[in-house]
Amino acid sequence: MLCKDVMSYDIKSIGRESNVMEAAQMMKQFNVGLLPVSENGILVGVLTDRDIAIRAVAAGMNPQEMTVGETMTPNFVVCYEDQSLDEAARLMEDQQMRRILVVNRNKELVGVLSLGDLAVSRSDDHTARQALKGVSEERSV
Repeated sequence: MLCKDVMSYDIKSIGRESNVMEAAQMMKQFNVGLLPVSENGILVGVLTDRDIAIRAVAAGMNPQEMTVGETMTPNFVVCYEDQSLDEAARLMEDQQMRRILVVNRNKELVGVLSLGDLAVSRSDDHTARQALKGVSEERSV
């Protein structure tokens, strides 16, 4: 089974100049924990609910004044829509990611793959279990 068979296609993105409050409201409205960040149609980062909690809220910043660009993670990992779920799960495990952006071979954003997608896919339970274990392991820095 391939990533494109189970990923979420309905992707919402946000601009880097938007404020964190707008991003959090979008996450709530669309029930997502990750927003791709784009500038002029080009993927420049990813904003997660964890980014907001750690880089904005815990730092005491005003979410109406702090921009998505200041809060986002600029280094992101992607997988390809035609990669196998096993390959994507290994990548998520290695990078300790619960969600991964999915691109086509032209590197255009086409979806998001989550641990939940892996868990409900018709692939064997081992793939999702192994990815969850790898993502959840505490690693030394």
